Amino acid sequence: MRSRSAPGLLAGYVPGASWLHRAPLWAKFVGVVAAGSASFVLLDWRASVIALATVVAAWLSAGLGVRRLAASWRLVVPLAVVLFAFQWWQQGPATATRIVANLLLCFVAAGLLTATVPLRDLLDGVAGLARPFRRFGADPERFALAIAIMMRSIPVLAGSFAEVGDAARARGLERSVRARTIPVVLSAVAYARRTGDALAARGLADD
Repeated sequence: MRSRSAPGLLAGYVPGASWLHRAPLWAKFVGVVAAGSASFVLLDWRASVIALATVVAAWLSAGLGVRRLAASWRLVVPLAVVLFAFQWWQQGPATATRIVANLLLCFVAAGLLTATVPLRDLLDGVAGLARPFRRFGADPERFALAIAIMMRSIPVLAGSFAEVGDAARARGLERSVRARTIPVVLSAVAYARRTGDALAARGLADD
């Protein structure tokens, strides 16, 4: 089965000259790390909502558009709704709001990074961050390659999940866990094998 891509899951680079496009890469990395730390730092739901509103405002001010933001949330919102309902049941509405807002905060921050930095520049920056670890045996170029493969894999696998869901609904099997998961697993394994074969053909899978 050939999976359709889902480019909206993480925004691809959008050319522009906004303040966010012009911001240095290190500042954007710091912003993403700060967003990732939000779940440990922001313990009040109101602070989490304000932080989420701030990154959404940054998205809009960078000229990335509401439609692109909505497309990127298409596959995340169902997960967020389920998570919100479960956390509300377990710990109440305040905790549920904080957890979901922090999750969306991380997601939008990562989207801002990929939307305002060309992929080549992003990978060069990742390799530069990894260079101090070369003394411990790390390979910065391979680390950047792993990030590139991960970013490519996310929309492919998300597209496979959406395609399988459409096929299951067409057969009246939308409630069948088996019909919705097994084809995705097989597609993921096949994609991983193709990726591994491609790397091996270029001599990149050697020790």
